[in-house]
Parts: sequence; structure tokens; C-alpha cells
Amino acid sequence: MSLDQYNQLVTELCEAIDLPDPQAVLAQGWIEVEGFEVLLSHYENDPAALYLNFHFGIVTAGRTLTIFRLLLEANLTVYAQDQAQAGINPDTGGIILIVRVPMTPEITGTWLAETLTHYTEHGRYWKDNVLSSTDEAFNGICAGDYIWLKV
Repeated sequence: MSLDQYNQLVTELCEAIDLPDPQAVLAQGWIEVEGFEVLLSHYENDPAALYLNFHFGIVTAGRTLTIFRLLLEANLTVYAQDQAQAGINPDTGGIILIVRVPMTPEITGTWLAETLTHYTEHGRYWKDNVLSSTDEAFNGICAGDYIWLKV
């Protein structure tokens, strides 16, 4: 597992989504997927994986603590099984989702494209339902009421 494998996967990803210049993607290290910026990274201290870093939008002033709590809950209930972590970028105040993708033989450019689409749907959910909602909409979750689960 190496930088060569990372470069090959990014090249396959570009082919799968019809991006004509994989070398440009490798040089800049990011792509835009359905309006969301996604950084593509490979680190020497974890040579067996590539990382997808999604940027989902900025948290408005005064809501950081509430949104951060929701992100932590999502880490426990949704993302732990995916080797992913959601958080807030301390420099920008934006919601980020970091996904670790093991570079195994079954991971292909097509698989990466589908994974990007999957997590882009998560970003749309966060943007449409969480960032634009009032804080009161989520009080039941932390209180343990779970009213939102009732049919």
C-alpha cells in the first residue's frame, strides 16, 4: 500500500466520474462533488489508507455548541461503523467529515465515486435539515425523549 496505489485510485476515480485530468486532481488534492469540496489525502504514517475530507458548510454564529453536540452524537450512532468522524474545523467553523478508506483490492475508482455520492447525501442532510433548523428541533435527542422515532 503506497502513494502509487493512492495515485492509481485517484486516477480510476477521475475516469469513473469523467474528469479528464487526473494529474491536476492529484496536484490540487481536491474535487467538487455535487457542490461540496472534498479533499483527497494520503499520509505516510498511514500508507494503507486514503482519506476523504468533506466540507459540508459553515455553522452560523451562536450555534457551534449545539451543532458540535449533534456531530458527536452522529459519530457515535452513524459514523463509527464507517471509519469516519464528523467535526468542526476550528479555523473556518465549517462542518467536516473525515472518512478513512482502506486501500484494499476491492476498492476501485467506481467504489470511490459511489462513496463520494453517499457522503454527499449526508452533507445535503446536514445542510438542509440541521444547519437550517432551530436548536429546539434537536432538544429531544439529548433529553432521551426520542419522540422523533415515533410513527
